[in-house]
Amino acid sequence: MVFYLCFIMEKYLILILLSALTLGLYDFCKKLSVRDNSVMPTLFWATFSGSLFYIIFVACCGNLINYATDFKNYHEFCLIIIKSIIVGSSWICGYYALRELPLSIAAPIRATAPLWTFAGGVFLFHEIPSIRQGTGMICIFIGYYLFSIIGKLEGISFTKHRGIHLIFLATLLGATSALYDKYLLTTVGISKNTVQFYFSIELVIFLGTCWLIRKLFFKDGIKFIFRYSIILTGVLLIIADYLYFYAITMPNTQIAILSLIRRASCVVTFLLGFGYLKDSNFKKKSLALLLILIGLVILSWK
Repeated sequence: MVFYLCFIMEKYLILILLSALTLGLYDFCKKLSVRDNSVMPTLFWATFSGSLFYIIFVACCGNLINYATDFKNYHEFCLIIIKSIIVGSSWICGYYALRELPLSIAAPIRATAPLWTFAGGVFLFHEIPSIRQGTGMICIFIGYYLFSIIGKLEGISFTKHRGIHLIFLATLLGATSALYDKYLLTTVGISKNTVQFYFSIELVIFLGTCWLIRKLFFKDGIKFIFRYSIILTGVLLIIADYLYFYAITMPNTQIAILSLIRRASCVVTFLLGFGYLKDSNFKKKSLALLLILIGLVILSWK
């Protein structure tokens, strides 16, 4: 049955389903890596592993020189540095939040980044949401409210818990990054390959600097433990992004459907949280997650 479905499905759908699965495994490995572990070295080595894997892949494809020299001026280089700072800050907040929160709460909240990207578009470009889009937003906020109620059962207050504040901040910064990507690629006109190449290098430098500052002036209180899941985390993210961008280039690709299916990666992470990490309140959290997914469907539908 599985092979038959793969045969009749559009190729880009198979690619994006694989991307969603890989992204779900990435979030799961990220949780395994950071659980009871020092955050900054974990984040740095995961990012370094992913960036190294990406650069080796680019070199093997014979594109290293092209990507490294394909930018117009120093101004574009500085603009990519800003993207690295935004994304790096988002990941720092996300990793600290993930260390403190159950995976079954953190993953669904992170999956709602399209809502905040849409809200940013409304604020920046004065776009008035339609009734359908407003309905989708309401569904997502109801899902948030249910998660807040369930969180209280587990001793997690959505208004007071530091992990909740950090995961929301990480999500907002992620949405900001998506808006900034649109600016870099469309308004400024920097190629996607150039952005990804220099971003992967500058992000490692930024996170390494943050780790050094943390080590010199602050104490984490938790010892760093190397785990193989740290390397796997970085590599899985690169693979997930590659499959996603490859799917976008396929003929007859529907971007709205692709983005939506990719967000379903939180379902994979959600189930692994219960199956492997033994998170609690499965039925109640499933209802909240379902409302968020319905909201994302309504919000993305055209």
